[in-house]
Amino acid sequence: MVRNDISIRAARETDLPALVALANHYIAHTHAMFTTELQTVEGRKSWFDGYGAGPYRLLVAEDAAGILGCAYSSRYRPTPAFDATVETSIYLQPDRRGAGLGARLYAALFELLRTEEVHLAVAGVAQPNAASNALHLKCGFEEVGTFREYARKGDVWISSTWFQKVIG
Repeated sequence: MVRNDISIRAARETDLPALVALANHYIAHTHAMFTTELQTVEGRKSWFDGYGAGPYRLLVAEDAAGILGCAYSSRYRPTPAFDATVETSIYLQPDRRGAGLGARLYAALFELLRTEEVHLAVAGVAQPNAASNALHLKCGFEEVGTFREYARKGDVWISSTWFQKVIG
């Protein structure tokens, strides 16, 4: 069960080391992130600077121990035809999954996105990932299809199931 002493807020630059450590866990130990090289705080600074205004938000969940996870909405494609579509991502500390924190983070993100000119959120989930699939369905996404073996990380071909959620 998610405790009440957890807060969800906009990420601050001082969160960057914890966000990099979280990303590096997923890069090194899973196929959830397609990045193949570990990140540095300096290297993620420009990524971080792309969030905070308009439909591109980066939220963190934290408690007294530190950052527990993050959820963010990014530009889907760089052409104006896709300006009302965002791609969402969510990552939790491995020991914090399955307790409702992901749903809380996504709810906070969608509340912000409803105040923006956002029509649709899309999310790609690297497979297999039953927990993330279930989270997206629980949060109102619908499954729209799977790209099979469309990415490669090391010697492993990765498929992703895509989900969409109407925001406004």
